[in-house]
Amino acid sequence: MGLLLAIGIPVGILLAIFFFMKSSKEMPKNWSQFVCEVRMQICGFQGLLDDFIMRSRNKVELYKQPGKIALITGGNRGIGLRIVKKLVECEIEVILGVRNPIDSRKAVEKYLEHAKIPLSSCKLHYEQLDIGNMKSVREFAGKIAAKFDKIHLLINNAGVMSVPFKLTDDGFESHMAINYYGHFLLTHLLLPQLKAAGTPECKSRVVNVSSCVHKIGEMDYNDINKEKNYYPADAYNQSKLAQVLFAKHINLVFEEEGFPVLANSLHPGVVNTDLFEHSSTNYIPWVRALLFKSPEEGSRTVVYAAISPNLETRGGCYLSNCREAGTHRHWKNSVQCEKLFRLTCDKLGVTDYFYQQK
Repeated sequence: MGLLLAIGIPVGILLAIFFFMKSSKEMPKNWSQFVCEVRMQICGFQGLLDDFIMRSRNKVELYKQPGKIALITGGNRGIGLRIVKKLVECEIEVILGVRNPIDSRKAVEKYLEHAKIPLSSCKLHYEQLDIGNMKSVREFAGKIAAKFDKIHLLINNAGVMSVPFKLTDDGFESHMAINYYGHFLLTHLLLPQLKAAGTPECKSRVVNVSSCVHKIGEMDYNDINKEKNYYPADAYNQSKLAQVLFAKHINLVFEEEGFPVLANSLHPGVVNTDLFEHSSTNYIPWVRALLFKSPEEGSRTVVYAAISPNLETRGGCYLSNCREAGTHRHWKNSVQCEKLFRLTCDKLGVTDYFYQQK
């Protein structure tokens, strides 16, 4: 009996952890999905540990930057809302690409008023954008280009995690469409504004908000939509890896071509936001509140990547807790980075990514 208890209690605890910390409310249906889920949870726990150990490093200094313009996707909730607050505290003009501009304006203004930031001092613009719909991305970019000659900061922040399988109207799996393809296309379409805003002394910046789980992601070029064996975590990990490899590749080209633009990617931390709405952690929200970063803490590395003088000459980096961090094995593989870049250009019908006319 004692032996059974000695074995049964730890096993029971491990099973409970596995169930309540699942990245999806779905149970894995086969061995490969089970392995993916286990790796996802291990990576998540490593992320939590890193956030705890490095919490003293997770700081960003804000300073006034009047005259600069930032564009953020999904800045109306979660860490995006806190990013917007920090940017307006720096006197940066902010464009928000959001699904519902009216509701987003209400949410942002309510938050800023609660934070005692005078709305009269904020320069905010709200434009409709469905980042997972390529037609919407093109229309949005067209509106921005017509209104703004320069964009100093492009923060590719909007995203989804562990959503059920769905193909978009463009025929793309939703994680790849929202987290990667839409931002890839938006960056391309706004490159003229980014190049116009940057100078050799003060480069404009592209910031991709990725995740630590990109490290366990793999690009499945034979089934990029994951239709043969779809598991939400697997699709999410792939899309987050794509963001990291994309930032690395375009920054290399920026350097080679002498463009006054740099690109970085980052992990904001394991953050308690509604990004986890499809995960089993929704059953135990008090655990998330106890262990995860707050949205404000999660916004710090994003803003650090966007404005820190420490990165003025440091493009192509992957950041976590406001410092450079370890990343995927393909990050230094220029062949793999370019392979993904070329495939994406083909899928989106982009023929000359870096020299689109303004």
